[in-house]
Amino acid sequence: MKRHRKRKLTVIIFIALGLSATVGLTLFALGQNMNMFYTPSQVALGEVGVGQRFRIGGMVKEGSFFSAPDSLKVKFETTDYVHAVPIEYEGILPDLFREGQGIVAEGSVDDKGVFSASRVLAKHDENYMSQEVKAALDAAGTDEAIQILQERSSK
Repeated sequence: MKRHRKRKLTVIIFIALGLSATVGLTLFALGQNMNMFYTPSQVALGEVGVGQRFRIGGMVKEGSFFSAPDSLKVKFETTDYVHAVPIEYEGILPDLFREGQGIVAEGSVDDKGVFSASRVLAKHDENYMSQEVKAALDAAGTDEAIQILQERSSK
């Protein structure tokens, strides 16, 4: 093989390796940052692996909120009115967070089925409900979920 052809081949191989590495690293980074959304029923039925990061959404179950008196640690349950999942969070909750309202939490579930949240998001105003939470309640199809959805749509 002639010298100039070896150089061209070397340059082409170097560019191909560089592009392959770039595409591979980009796909790896995107895969690490993807947070899937699951309902409390899906989490309770074991569709999510232990330690996997994801988002869970539902309504804060009435009477389930407990706050530690000496720290920012809180515990509550989120429900789609079929199943409920306990959530633990340490930090400042959004101002609009309260029982009976829709939330989305990000984090992971442990081997005991307790969701450890790294971030908790609450609704914007009294008429707003996340599309994901609304779809989860629609899918649950319980009388209580249907009643809440009807109340929200009439406001």
